[in-house]
Amino acid sequence: MFDWFKKDESHLPDFWQKYSAGFNSNQKEQLIAETTFVILDTETTGFDQEKDRILSIGCVKIKNNKLLVADSFEIYLKQEKFNPDTVEIHGLIKHERFETISEEKAIQLFLKYIKDSVLVAHHAGFDINMINAALKRNYLPKLKNRVLDTGILYRKTRIISNFIDQHKTYSLDEVALAYNIDLKDRHTAIGDAFITAIAFLKILGRLKRKKLKELFKK
Repeated sequence: MFDWFKKDESHLPDFWQKYSAGFNSNQKEQLIAETTFVILDTETTGFDQEKDRILSIGCVKIKNNKLLVADSFEIYLKQEKFNPDTVEIHGLIKHERFETISEEKAIQLFLKYIKDSVLVAHHAGFDINMINAALKRNYLPKLKNRVLDTGILYRKTRIISNFIDQHKTYSLDEVALAYNIDLKDRHTAIGDAFITAIAFLKILGRLKRKKLKELFKK
């Protein structure tokens, strides 16, 4: 049986070892301006990370405080599971005419794209848990990347502005409305990734942090 906590990764596929080799525990202190961020979103068949599956993944990169529109990532996964309730949200149906790939291939392409970047998502726990569940199904360890949540970061800007609500959870729609961000293509993985990326840039401008570690402070 696969040992989830096993540190020796020599038995794992080459694509995982190439991904894993990019992480160095002795990395020097990074500046935000020098950091590559991958902003991501997933569309899924539901909200149960064990039973539901990923339908699509959309990503875009930010580096040097610039959104790299040309370096985006969008894939659709082959799917046998179908949930009519979530179709109303994301608009993806079982037999839609998208080019689809297997979950295993999707993982390979995703890891090749993200490398050792810092991952950013809105309510990131859900997306990361869904991706980690897919990794586990394919006998792979969890993602090694550091993760930032724009929901939490946005709340920090509210505290700075003296609009303090320590317990409020802000939806992506609320953040987009606050920053006057166009909600075109909302509820598609790539569309939500772009919206989150713009929000992230605006949040960075308001937090005025220079070092990456400062974004992870509570």
